[in-house]
Amino acid sequence: MTSQENTVQIGSNVDPAVTDEELELESIQSEKDDEEGGLATYEMQSYPADFTLEVLETKFKNGDIRIPDIQRKYVWSLPQASRLIESFLLGLPVPSIFLYEEKGTGQLLVVDGQQRMRSVVYFLRESFGEEKKGKTTVFRLKLSAKSPWNGKKYSDLAEDDQRRLRNSVLRAFIMRQLNPEDQTSIQHVFERLNTGGTQLTPQEVRNCIYDGPFNRCLHELNVDESWRLVLGKKAPDRRQKDVELILRFLALRFGQPYTEPMKEYLGKFMAKERKGGRNEEFKREFLDTITSVLEALGEKPFHIKAGLNVAVFDSVALAFAKHKGQIGPQIRSRFEALTKRGDYSVLISQATTSVRNVTDRMKLAEHVIFETE
Repeated sequence: MTSQENTVQIGSNVDPAVTDEELELESIQSEKDDEEGGLATYEMQSYPADFTLEVLETKFKNGDIRIPDIQRKYVWSLPQASRLIESFLLGLPVPSIFLYEEKGTGQLLVVDGQQRMRSVVYFLRESFGEEKKGKTTVFRLKLSAKSPWNGKKYSDLAEDDQRRLRNSVLRAFIMRQLNPEDQTSIQHVFERLNTGGTQLTPQEVRNCIYDGPFNRCLHELNVDESWRLVLGKKAPDRRQKDVELILRFLALRFGQPYTEPMKEYLGKFMAKERKGGRNEEFKREFLDTITSVLEALGEKPFHIKAGLNVAVFDSVALAFAKHKGQIGPQIRSRFEALTKRGDYSVLISQATTSVRNVTDRMKLAEHVIFETE
């Protein structure tokens, strides 16, 4: 794998107002441990598949092969792409690509090798790069002046050369998860094969592998004015930590009972809701809750210490969601009393992703702020 193949950027779904400034979160060790550890054991199947370039181009065109938005856009130069095509014409070996087969759809996700994939597709289509403002650049090979293929596009090649190229093979290693019967391994596979020198956050990976209507809904909610005031940051976070907070709220509010680790719990919920069938319900609940929080507690209410505390956010936001019709003038003082309690302090700073502490702090927040039993 080359460094160019592995470099990544934030996906196209992120709001264009994103800046390099990151959302300030309170440092909680248990949250970091949850992101980095707790790996399950998987039964995986991995096998090689020798696709001809003609078949790969057809699969790409039909959407059978998908390149995630989060990956770096096409960055190869014309000479780089030309040398790849020349390697096929000369019969030289070319590095394999890695694909992950999605359960249910059978769609193949490009985990590593998108620059090679795109170069092949672009040459067979005779268009170098994507269309920009209705214009495309003709893909003419830029090789040594001595090369018989220098300056030629695909249709300029001799018929034998065209056939040789179409029938050339690019080996792919295809991975699929057999057990457990879900798709949780895809996040780990993508992190390990695609991050290169840039460690992706869990939400950046989810943004890629679970792209769809629900993912777009999360990003739409993320630019809501009231939400930005609650966060205390005008522009969306470049590492999508604010998007993950929205996902965390919705998963705990509408998902299955919480199971640890949080990282996989959120991934399962995002996969389940990927098609966006409940988007309107999610939007109403989240926006109504955040509006209530802002009106009752003011701006940046979850910044208890140095930054936003995610455990305070999830427990208090869930309490507000369940009691939106019971917001009164005494709510702020009750919230402040909650944050000063020793038992609550433990629940928002230690083992914050354990089932017991998640459950206990949500019950305590609801009890203190809304005087429930």
